[in-house]
Amino acid sequence: MAQSIEKRLVLYTDDRNLICPNCRTLMKYKYSGLYVCEKCGAEELDDFGKIKKYLEEHGPTNAIDLAAKTGVRRSKIGEFLRLGKVEIPENSSTFIHCKSCGTAIRFGNYCAACVHAKNIQGAYIGDVAKKAKDVPEKMRFLNLE
Repeated sequence: MAQSIEKRLVLYTDDRNLICPNCRTLMKYKYSGLYVCEKCGAEELDDFGKIKKYLEEHGPTNAIDLAAKTGVRRSKIGEFLRLGKVEIPENSSTFIHCKSCGTAIRFGNYCAACVHAKNIQGAYIGDVAKKAKDVPEKMRFLNLE
């Protein structure tokens, strides 16, 4: 039991520094949450990589199910939504809200109207939610790397 606790502590030192579970060397970040050990070739996914892989394989899902299936905390999923790394599908019934006016948005912190009206600098501007029935669900990822 102590060995498994040690492995978890070593494996995830933080979101950007993964240690190889096989040879204990620092893994190199490749893309989209994937880390590769240059010494032994082992691959690991960070929280974003787990979310992206699950959504690509299973399609859109709500944050509660996503957290349960990937082991990523719901608060972390919320961070990815606020940063615009993950978007809520256009015809979803659940959205996040503008931090200023409360308008439903698909990602980001503020709606475009609040950013322009209040001259908010450096904010992630989210798309205002549209509930269209004829638009197919799709999940998009922004390549911020």
